[in-house]
Amino acid sequence: MSSRPDLAFSHLHRTLPRVCPVMSSEDTNTTPPATTIDLPRIEAAVREILIAVGEDPDREGLHETPRRMARMYAELFSGLYEDPRVHLRKFFTEKYDEIVLVRDISFNSMCEHHMLPFMGKVHIGYLPDGRVVGLSKLARVVQAISRRPQVQERMTETIANLLMDELHAKGVAVIIEAVHTCMTVRGVGKPGSVCVTSAVKGAFRTKPSTRAEILTLIYGEHRPISSVS
Repeated sequence: MSSRPDLAFSHLHRTLPRVCPVMSSEDTNTTPPATTIDLPRIEAAVREILIAVGEDPDREGLHETPRRMARMYAELFSGLYEDPRVHLRKFFTEKYDEIVLVRDISFNSMCEHHMLPFMGKVHIGYLPDGRVVGLSKLARVVQAISRRPQVQERMTETIANLLMDELHAKGVAVIIEAVHTCMTVRGVGKPGSVCVTSAVKGAFRTKPSTRAEILTLIYGEHRPISSVS
């Protein structure tokens, strides 16, 4: 992999938004994006927010809050500087040509609209075409891609595109069920609401029977969508 952060994942820019900072020719006159989390800058920003809402950032209960929040954001957004492809580089050549499904992969991510968490489960199924990967690798892909600010729709599409491209699969299906705290702690305030998004590629998109099979494997005949606990 290139040692230059602006080139490392440039060819992934279309299918993997914000895997890492990528500059185009139109950006040459602007300040290059940061390549690491700027903890002092986050601390200063949090301190300003506390002052802006009328709090005293120097009082005992808040004195360490800017530092804690900076470390928290570094963890929550670590996926911006991680290439999820590395988890799919080791694969096994198998003649298995039936569906592989990993269901209920838990995740936490951050909605880019209000910077509030959304969390839930990811179901990943793929139809191999000679390549299979260890099941834990799919969970690692979810972890890497979830740790960045984004919307659920894009996260779903990003995972599906990555698996389709890297595994050369006959088909990929990704379904995400998530609770968004921007709907539960603010705004409309509707606890229990679940957002479901899907991205289907290849055979799962073109063959209704194959799509029906993966949905049955995920949900069965009676498994509800209404809970992500």
